[in-house]
Amino acid sequence: MDDRPTAFAEEPRLITEPGRAARVAAIAEPVLSNLGYRLVRVRVSGAAGCTVQIMAERPDGAMAIEDCEAASRALSPVLDVADPIEGAYRLEISSPGIDRPLVRRSDFDRYAGHSAHVEMLVPIDGRKRFRGELIGTEGDSVRLRCAETANTAAGDALLRIDDIMEARLVLTDALITESLRRQKHGEPQHQHQAPEHGRRPNHRKGD
Repeated sequence: MDDRPTAFAEEPRLITEPGRAARVAAIAEPVLSNLGYRLVRVRVSGAAGCTVQIMAERPDGAMAIEDCEAASRALSPVLDVADPIEGAYRLEISSPGIDRPLVRRSDFDRYAGHSAHVEMLVPIDGRKRFRGELIGTEGDSVRLRCAETANTAAGDALLRIDDIMEARLVLTDALITESLRRQKHGEPQHQHQAPEHGRRPNHRKGD
């Protein structure tokens, strides 16, 4: 029996979202896990109406249009019953993208050598934002090799994962090249938008 998808899906996220997005994540994560995917991030946006974006991935880090559609079909009825968002909303299922969020320990190790931007919950030596080459994990921390800037000296920053608010890859030529190489062995990355969900405004007859 091959249990790799289960082990993949069960690796916990160490960087999570608050509020309404956290409620959606708690509902979506086990549904995606049962399909062999894993949750990357949930974002709830109020721009141009409410949009719930659920970012997911396969073991290879991609998410084909068929995967997005399968996830949407499984998630839509569950979200409708649980009703974690007040009012109507659009559900979007998408891949992590090239400049993807880093939310699990394996993310920081897998993309070692690439540039990353990290924002902390609490300042370290007066700084909350760090950018540099991702070296990987050490114990409960991430090591980032930061270049010299006008305000800071060059050197390594050891950042506790529990204190990270957000981390994501920085779009570079090297990252694009690697992404194209990965896509030769898989499917292009996609986004799928499901029909509007949740409570809908009342409409007058004939509208």
